[in-house]
Amino acid sequence: WLAITGTNGKTTTTQMTATILKAAGLTSAAVGNIGRPVIEALQDGVNYDVFAVEIAAFHMHWTHTLAPHSAVALNVYQDHLEWYEGAGGFERYAQDKGAIYRNVTHACVYDVSEPRIEQLVIDADVTEGARAIGITRDVPKVSMLGVVDGLLVDRAFVTQRQTSALPLISVDQLPNTAPHNITNALAAAALARSFGVSASAVAAGLSSMSLDRHRVEFVAEVSGVKYVDDSKATNPHAAHAGFGGFDSVVWIAGGQAKKTSFDELIASVVDKLRGAVVYGVDREVILGALARHAPDVPVTVLDTVDTSVMESAVAAAADAPAAISTRGMTLGGKPSLRPSAAAPDLVFDPGERRNGRNHRRPKHQASVGRTSAQGIQPSLR
Repeated sequence: WLAITGTNGKTTTTQMTATILKAAGLTSAAVGNIGRPVIEALQDGVNYDVFAVEIAAFHMHWTHTLAPHSAVALNVYQDHLEWYEGAGGFERYAQDKGAIYRNVTHACVYDVSEPRIEQLVIDADVTEGARAIGITRDVPKVSMLGVVDGLLVDRAFVTQRQTSALPLISVDQLPNTAPHNITNALAAAALARSFGVSASAVAAGLSSMSLDRHRVEFVAEVSGVKYVDDSKATNPHAAHAGFGGFDSVVWIAGGQAKKTSFDELIASVVDKLRGAVVYGVDREVILGALARHAPDVPVTVLDTVDTSVMESAVAAAADAPAAISTRGMTLGGKPSLRPSAAAPDLVFDPGERRNGRNHRRPKHQASVGRTSAQGIQPSLR
């Protein structure tokens, strides 16, 4: 198994890994939390060479004998704290994420900019001989993959790593060049390289894949306003990544907060916010953070809790002074649909959400807006 977890990015990284493995000619499948159970794949009657396995913290909580070939925990931030209730909930969540490194036989991959993840690697009880492999969007040190002159390079799985690095693919050839997706690509490349996949297969896989919908996805441009669907951003950390490419945002946010805090998110993007439309069962959590950190931002509150709320949200956002947005949309730059909370009351099947079904289009704008499984955060960027 090549095992992937993290608060955010794990589905994309699993898909990237699976695509690379396929390009290498390996018999493989993307399984686990991504939608297809491992046990189902085992019943295919196929002699698989390797699985790319997406694993959630809940899975690792109950797993003690798993021994992946290689593993990565991309990041760990507040999420699912309604499941980890009580004192030390976040630390217990982080420990369950870090358990993915337990018993690894070959490579523990980690983002060097995430000190909490690095500590989880240091603390992991791995199989003797397993290596710690760093990834960075900067120039890599020995035993890392990184970026040099616009190229993803490998300085970990090459013989002359003390003095050289192997080019893998140009950043411009990736399916999306947002910083977090560069990190995802580096993680997928590291996992694949740990399994002996060639540099050419890494390039072929990454350059040929396309990301799932609702991930900083351009939807339409109407009257000079670009609409971007980032509705897979279902927690504050994911929402923050989506804000990065935009300068002015009208934010539609709502759903279940899952016991997370929005204070850090709003404080970090307050200069971009031109308005907010807030709804959902935990709207008071978001409203409180807006009041504390963005008191001058105009806010509209919607009490509707069914899927029709998106039509009202788009209408309300259309009245915003600086931009129009739907859940995760931005005006003046690119509207983006970005959930920062969870809205299971609005989405019926996570698999269907991933594949673009259950997609309600508000009357005010065709192709803009989709209910999300974890919250809705429109932004003008």
